[in-house]
Amino acid sequence: MSGPERRDTRTKQHQERLLRALLGGLSHLPLAVLHGLGVLVGWGVILLPNRQRRNALINISLCYPQLPARQKIRLRNRCLREFGKTYLELARLWLRPSDQVLGLVREVRGAELLQRRDGEGLIVLSPHLGAWELAGLHLAAQGPTTIFYKPQQYLDDLIVAARNRSGATLAPITGRGIRSLVQGLARGEYAGILPDQEPRASKGAAFAPLFGLPAWTMVLVNRLARKSGARVIFMFAERLPWAAGYRVHCLPAPEGIDSVDDAIAAAALNRGIEQCIAVCPEQYLWPYRRFRRRPQDGPKAYTGGVGDYAAIETAERWRRLSLKAEGDG
Repeated sequence: MSGPERRDTRTKQHQERLLRALLGGLSHLPLAVLHGLGVLVGWGVILLPNRQRRNALINISLCYPQLPARQKIRLRNRCLREFGKTYLELARLWLRPSDQVLGLVREVRGAELLQRRDGEGLIVLSPHLGAWELAGLHLAAQGPTTIFYKPQQYLDDLIVAARNRSGATLAPITGRGIRSLVQGLARGEYAGILPDQEPRASKGAAFAPLFGLPAWTMVLVNRLARKSGARVIFMFAERLPWAAGYRVHCLPAPEGIDSVDDAIAAAALNRGIEQCIAVCPEQYLWPYRRFRRRPQDGPKAYTGGVGDYAAIETAERWRRLSLKAEGDG
C-alpha cells in the first residue's frame, strides 16, 4: 500500500470512529429530541442554497407539475425537515435493542398482506419513504428474511449488524445475492428489496413511467416473482407527528408486477411506489436524483441555479423537453 493510500485509509478510519462515537451518543437521546434536532438540520438545508434543496424541488416539480410554486416549495420544506429526522433517528434505530425499536410501531395497516400462504415466499418492496430502516426490522421480525443490500463506503459493519439483529440475512447486489434471494423464497421466506433507486446494470432495468415521466427502473422483481411464484407487496413505515412512533403500511402490488414483459412489470412497480408516496409525500426521499438517467441521452434534469424559482423553471423546461422526446419517439 502506497503512502497516499495509507493516509486515505487512516483518514477513513478516523472519520468512522468519529461517526460511531456521534451515533452512540445520539442513540441514548429520546426520539422526540432526535426528531427536534432533525428539524433543525432540515431547516439548515432549507435556508442555505445547496444542491440537495434544489434537487428535491426539481423532483417535486417534475412529479407534481399541477401544484402552484408556493405549494411545491412548502412541500419541499416539509420534506427536508423530515429528511433531517430520517438521519437523526438512525442512531436510535440502528443501535438500540431491537425490541425497543420495534416497540415504536404503533399500528400496522394491511398486516394480513404480510402473512405467507401455504409456505410460499413473499417479496416485500420498501421504498425510501418514512423510516425505511424500521420497515426492514419489522419485516425481519415476521420470520426468516433475506434483504437485498448495497455495501456502503462508511459504517458498513455497523449497518450490517443493525440490520441483522432482528434476524435478517443481507444479500449483496450481485449475482450471488440474487441467488440468495431466490433460495430464500424457495424456502418460503421473505425477500426485502428497496425498489426505487436507479439500477446500474443495463440488462436488469427498463424505462417505465413514474409520475408520467420515464424512469430507469429495476426488473428484478418480476423475474424473482415468476421464478419463485412468490406474491409481491409494498411496505413502509410512516413517521407519526410529535415523535409518537411509526405506522407500518402494507399495500398490495399493482396488477402486472410479475408480468413476463419487463416494461409492463416496471410500470406496475412504479405505480406501487406512487401509491406509497401518496400516503405521506413529505416523507419521501425527494433529494435523490431519480431521473438522472435519460432515454437516448436526453436533457439532464439536475442542472441550473440553486434558487427556488430557478429550480422550478428548470423542472418545467426539462419536463416539456422530456415529454416531447417521448412523443417524438
